[in-house]
Amino acid sequence: MDVFYHKPVMLDECIEALNIKPSGVYVDVTFGGGGHSRAILERLDGDGRLYVFDQDADAIDNVPDDDRIHFFRSNFRYFAQFLRLAGCPKVDGVLADLGVSSHHFDDAQRGFSFRFDVPLDMRMNQQAGFSARELVNTYSAEDLSRIFRDYGEIKNAWRLAQDIVAYRTNKPIVTVGELMEAASKCIPKYNDNKYLATMFQAIRIEVNDEISVLQEFLASTPRALKAGGRLVIMTYHSLEDRPTKNYLKAGNFEGREHKDPYGNVIAPFTAVNRKVITPSDEELEANPRSRSAKLRVGERTIFDYD
Repeated sequence: MDVFYHKPVMLDECIEALNIKPSGVYVDVTFGGGGHSRAILERLDGDGRLYVFDQDADAIDNVPDDDRIHFFRSNFRYFAQFLRLAGCPKVDGVLADLGVSSHHFDDAQRGFSFRFDVPLDMRMNQQAGFSARELVNTYSAEDLSRIFRDYGEIKNAWRLAQDIVAYRTNKPIVTVGELMEAASKCIPKYNDNKYLATMFQAIRIEVNDEISVLQEFLASTPRALKAGGRLVIMTYHSLEDRPTKNYLKAGNFEGREHKDPYGNVIAPFTAVNRKVITPSDEELEANPRSRSAKLRVGERTIFDYD
């Protein structure tokens, strides 16, 4: 099934950033089509191990038949707990690619894209009860406005929320087409695709609780990594990149630095690269969907978590 998944963005850069030891233990918390994981396995010897996580049942079909790999169907917010249960509390590297795969956008039935008039869904984990359909039909205008403003940076968020609430008073919003009809008066004719992309992004982030998931994940990484271990994270929008950058810099999501009496910053990670890594011109040409990707790398320090 992996042919339906996107080619991993900045694959070589991610693998280089992990600084893989052949007999080391690594984690890919966003397994997806398995592209990053296969590249990691190629660099491990018989003693190396790889733990992979994905909450989407579709990903199970992509797991290679290899005794060195261990698959957990779980949201990656819980990865550190699963590692402890597996008897491996400390690892050499953790990789997270936070992008939504092309598989999800291109599979019409998943309801992630405004290109297909299908039932609203947008759940990464289809066993979860809360979908985009429940969100647009139950959230108040105030809550809808909040997510459109905070997660989509939509300027007319309040009007959009009011129009959705008004539409659903006559009939429930069940399909992508009905949501677009409810929002039609707010969509600018000159930039409709960008507007719809940010609207759908905002709903998806809320449905999957993506910001809380990322923060819980980041906060758990220092205890899961050995000293000198690498944390490699690829982000695709500012809502992901800002907390990632701040946490790698200062160990908190606000970016507030704490220093010891000698002026040294006290934080669980040190930056491996002074400048954020972005796709090459060749990759941008071959894969336009990589244009917003940013790669950040931190190395675990000997800090007060040990």
